[in-house]
Amino acid sequence: MRYFLQLAYRGTNYHGWQIQPNAISVQEVLDKALSTLCGEPVFSLGCGRTDAGVHARDFYAHFDTQKVLSQQLIINLNGILPKDISAKRFIEVAPEAHARFDASARSYQYLMHFNKDPFKEELSYYFNFQRKPDYLLMNEGAKIIMEYDDFACFSKANTDVFTTICKLTEAKWELQTDGSLVFHITANRFLRNMVRAIVGTLIDYGIGKINEQELRQIILNKNRSLAGTSVPANGLYLTNIKYPYINE
Repeated sequence: MRYFLQLAYRGTNYHGWQIQPNAISVQEVLDKALSTLCGEPVFSLGCGRTDAGVHARDFYAHFDTQKVLSQQLIINLNGILPKDISAKRFIEVAPEAHARFDASARSYQYLMHFNKDPFKEELSYYFNFQRKPDYLLMNEGAKIIMEYDDFACFSKANTDVFTTICKLTEAKWELQTDGSLVFHITANRFLRNMVRAIVGTLIDYGIGKINEQELRQIILNKNRSLAGTSVPANGLYLTNIKYPYINE
C-alpha cells in the first residue's frame, strides 16, 4: 500500500528535510515514527528538499507499508512526533504515485521584518540594515523575473539537475499592517536555493543596488555569482503543494 502523508514543520531544529549522515532531519524523525507505528521499516520520500532552518506549512511525503492504515494513524503519529512536526492527514494513492515527481505546483513565502521582534525570532528575516528596500520597486523586479523561465543564475552551484527551466505563475511582495513584508512565489518546480537567491536579488533591486538592465543581465548571463546574496533560511516557508489527483 502506498500512502501520501501531509505534514507541517518548523525547521529551526532540523538540518532540512532529507536524511543527513551526521545531523538530525525531518525525514529521519518521521521515518522512525512511521516504522514504530507500522511495525516494519518505513522509508518516506518527500515532495522536495527544504534546506536547514526552512519551514513548511504544507509538505507531502509518500511511503509504502504492508499494513492497512486507518485515520487513527494521524492521532498516533502526532503522539510520537515532536512538537515542531505535525501530521495533518494521509491519503491512500496508486502504487506509482510519487510525492516529488507528481507535484504540479509549489508555493513558497518569504517573511521579512524591520523592527526587532522576539516573537519572530527564527521565523522571519530581521532586516536591520540602514537602507530599507522599497517593496514597490521589488514588485517591479518580481514582474521582470516572471518574464523569464531559465533561472540558472538563482541556482546553487554544482547541483545535479536536468534543466534550470521553471515556470513561474506568481511572484509578488505584500506589505503587512505592521510594516513587515511577505514574498509570494509559485512555480511548477524550483531549483536549490532559488527562492532565497531571488529574494536577495530583489532586495538589491529595492535598495537601488541594481537597476532593471542589470537585473535582466543577471538572469541572461546565468551566473550565480552575479545575483544577490541568499537571504537567511529562517524566513522561508513552503506553503502549498498541488497534485492533479488530490483535493485540498
